[in-house]
Parts: sequence; C-alpha cells; structure tokens
Amino acid sequence: MKKIVALFFVVFSWSCYGQKPKLVVGIIVDQMRQEYLLRFEHRFAEGGFKCLMNDGYMFKNAHFNYIPTYTAPGHTSVYTGTTPAAHGIIGNGWYDHLDKDWIYCAEDSTVNTVGSESTSGQMSPKNLLVTTITDELRFSSQMSSKVVGLSIKDRGAIFPAGHTGQAYWYDKENGNFITSTYYRKDLPDWLKDFNNARHADRYLKQTWDTKFDIETYAASSQDDTPYEGKLLDKVTFPYNLKKLTGNKYEYLPGTPFGSDILTDIALAALDGEDLGNGTHTDFLAISFSSTDYIGHQFGPNSVEIEDTYVRLDVNIKTILDKLDQVIGKGEYLVFLTADHAVAEVPQYMIDSNAPGGYFEVDIETELNEELAKEFGVDNLVENVSNLQVFLNRDLVRSKRLDLHKLQDSVVEYLMTKPGMTVAYPAYVVSSASYEKSRLIGPLIKGYNQARSGDVLFSLQSGWLISDRKTGTSHGTGFTYDTHVPMLWYGTGIKSGASVRYHPITDIAPTLSMLLDIKLPSGASGQPLVELFE
Repeated sequence: MKKIVALFFVVFSWSCYGQKPKLVVGIIVDQMRQEYLLRFEHRFAEGGFKCLMNDGYMFKNAHFNYIPTYTAPGHTSVYTGTTPAAHGIIGNGWYDHLDKDWIYCAEDSTVNTVGSESTSGQMSPKNLLVTTITDELRFSSQMSSKVVGLSIKDRGAIFPAGHTGQAYWYDKENGNFITSTYYRKDLPDWLKDFNNARHADRYLKQTWDTKFDIETYAASSQDDTPYEGKLLDKVTFPYNLKKLTGNKYEYLPGTPFGSDILTDIALAALDGEDLGNGTHTDFLAISFSSTDYIGHQFGPNSVEIEDTYVRLDVNIKTILDKLDQVIGKGEYLVFLTADHAVAEVPQYMIDSNAPGGYFEVDIETELNEELAKEFGVDNLVENVSNLQVFLNRDLVRSKRLDLHKLQDSVVEYLMTKPGMTVAYPAYVVSSASYEKSRLIGPLIKGYNQARSGDVLFSLQSGWLISDRKTGTSHGTGFTYDTHVPMLWYGTGIKSGASVRYHPITDIAPTLSMLLDIKLPSGASGQPLVELFE
C-alpha cells in the first residue's frame, strides 16, 4: 500500500509540474535486439542512437512477456499496454475456427485502397479489441490531437495509429505510400507530392555496399557464410539494385533503403501535417520494417545486419535533427523500442554445438493419423499455425467426442517430438495462473479464448519450425526473442539507466501518466517508476 501511495505522489507531482511535450514520437524497430545497441555502439555517430542512450533513459532489461513474439502482436502490445489475451491480435494472421478461414491481422474487405489501384490498402484496425494510447490521446483532446502512423508494413502503421488516427504504409506494387477508405477518401496533398517525387525509383537505382571498409566489421561474422539467404542470388556485398528484375518495388524493403524512404516520409509528414504546432500534443508513430526483412534473410551475425543498423543510426539522427529544428529541443518526447527480437540461425547453433534445431514435422498430417487411430474419426485437426493446434469443433460435437480428452491426446503426441519443450491444452491455459509458471505464463498472456487454438505449444531454445537452413525467425518466449531496447528521450526525461525487469506493456501506461490522459482500455502494464523518481 505504501508503494502505491508513493507512486501516486510521484506521478501527481510530475503531472502538476512537468511540461507536456508538443509531440510524442514512438519509434519501433522491427526485430531489434537490445544487444545491438551495445554490439554496434562503436559504429554509431553522435546524435543518433547514442543521443537516446546517453542523453536519455535506457531500460536495459525490457522484455515481451507473451508468446508468440511476432510483428502485429508486438506493435499492438506496445501501444495498448496489454497482451494478445486482451487486445486480440494473436499473430500476424490466425486461423478463424468459426469461418474456417485464415485471417490476416489487419485485413478488411469492407474498405478500399486509397492512393493506388492495388488491393494493398484493404486494411484497417477492425480486429483490434481495445483502445491504444494514441486513441486515448485523441479522446483527451476531443479529437484535436493529430496521430499519424507510418511504416513499410501495413500492420506497423495501423495498430500504433489505433482506431482514430491516420495510417500510411508502403505499397509493394508501385512504391507509393497508401492508406484505406477506413481513414479517408483521398490522400493528403503532402503525401501526393511525396509519391509524385518517386523516392522508391531513386533508391532502386542505387547499390547497397557497406558504409565503411568491410574489413572493419568486426562485430559480425565473415561476409560469406553458409547461414545467410540471398539477395540478387548472392550473399556478399555489394548488391546492385539496378540488376533487379520483375517487380522491383517488392525488394526495396529488404534493403536499408527501406529505412531511408520511411525516414523521408516521416520528415514529410512532420511538415505536411504541421505536427507539434497545435494547442494539443500530437503523436507520430514510426515503425522501421527493413531491419526485420534483412534480419530474416541474413541473420543477426551478418555483416548485412550490422551495416543496416549503422545506416539506421543515420536515419535516427536525421529524425532527431528535424525534430530539434521544427519542434524545438526539449519540446518533444521520443521512445524507441522493438516489436520482438530474433533467434540465432539454428544451423549456426548446431554447428557451434549449442542448443538449436529445425522442427520439420508435418504436425497436421501426423496428428490426424494418430487421432483417427485413437478416436476412429478422420480430419479432427483443421489447422496448425502460430504454435497452436485447432481442432474441428463441429466434427467433435457431431461425433460426441470428449474435447478435453482430444486436447490431452494432442499434447501427448506433441511431447514425443524432438524439439518440443511444452504443450498445454486450452482448458488448462484458460484456467492457469501465469504467476506460478515461467513456461505457461507467456502462453497464457498470448491466449485469447475467442481466437486461439485448442492446444498451445513451444519449441526448445534455438529451434525453429522450418526446413530452410539459412536465415532465421522469431516467435518464442526465450530471451533472444523477448529482450528488446527501451529508450526514452526528450521532454522531462532525465539521463540514466535501469537494469530492473520491465515488460513492454509498461510503455503505454507510462505515456498515460506523462500526458495526463486515460489509460488504454485493456492496459495491464504499470508506469515506469524510474522516469518519475
């Protein structure tokens, strides 16, 4: 009780005497590990990441606290202050056991593309079940605060912008930035001008080579390794984008130039929307996606990923310099984090005699065969995705089968497979207490009763569901997937660092307290007390 009272007075004193920022800038770097800040620090120039790290406040032990750690749940959890169990975005897509169809997290067939003839704009936040911090900012100002979400990926723009903001994302069909009729009927003039300048065409004429002498990239492995995927049918620098064939625009996000074009549109949005110059706090949400595309393809120890972050450092500096110019130093607030981190390439772990492997079992086929033997019914499994097994509930009911017994049989089967670490039936997950178990806790927080499957499982450390021996992925509850940066800088933020554990869901409640606005409706995180002490 004394701690609660103390926190109240700390927050109260801040809100009474602290200056509110004119603009909040939320930066999410897709697939960024916390350790990248330290491993690549010697490469960073003054004014970019180092500005946030040294002049701002760094939380060194920030984690995602649920499974699965994917892009859409990650962005949504940062901006809602809660986990998929409450906000409902349980994956980048998921199997709908009612309609018996696959749902992409942001798809919306009731809306149309604005700014392109493609279908890439048939997106909205309709699947998001709670409010975001950006929604609450809009509500607090009677919709006067401006909120703009920008990303290469549609989901990276849409969920941070919430239900009430504006969102713009990259169209891989033509290199334009687009939106949907959910938000507006026509693109704003500043974005039309931006698209007419054909930034993507300019970048696609360039060559991606290392920014510095490649021999100095000591924080990475050799440039030519067997663990990397290919760009332009090669795994070594340089990559001349002029040699691309077919639809060139789809390749741009897989290079650092994807971060460059996102920086370009962020600067254009600052001017075009006149952000930070109104009577209420505005919000600009920027999500860098190219780091994820490159990370998947080349892995976390590649020269490509080191060079990507060297170049992203320049992008961060460019944005901060622009904010100093148009908003004023100390007049804006920035936080930077990630939507998830990333695993090592499993083959690299295997070759290093460390835990790792590839789970190549056709679970759906094998499970249907096993369950048919036990229960005498074919096709009892409808779908296996996102580390979940979905049973055919209609068939279970029509055959009068015991659902719990079926789920238990699935668990028993899964636990016989190499690489499996835990599996739980939904009836156990829905009634368990996550405080009592490190293993089941993240699964509970990622479990949404209306949308999740009948059995949830997780692989052992270093394992991926893949038959591809190059590149890597993410999605687990292990620290390599959960440990991400959390940096704060700007209005009212002192310099310092903390090694206390904090879940990523603490970001939105902290912003609520800093801005004196209501908490997002599903928020379960707590304010970061260190920022108020």
